[in-house]
Amino acid sequence: MISVNAEECTGCESCVDVCPVEAISMNDELAYIDQEECTECGVCIDECPVDAIEEK
Repeated sequence: MISVNAEECTGCESCVDVCPVEAISMNDELAYIDQEECTECGVCIDECPVDAIEEK
């Protein structure tokens, strides 16, 4: 499962722009990953400039 660490997320939206299935949206200026839509491809992990997205 891929998740966002809310304490690290800066709301830059880089992950939103690269998600191939549009599973990431912004909620209260933080990235939110819809687990039902996410295919766990990992593109967002590599794109996040502050390493706020991680695979658990």
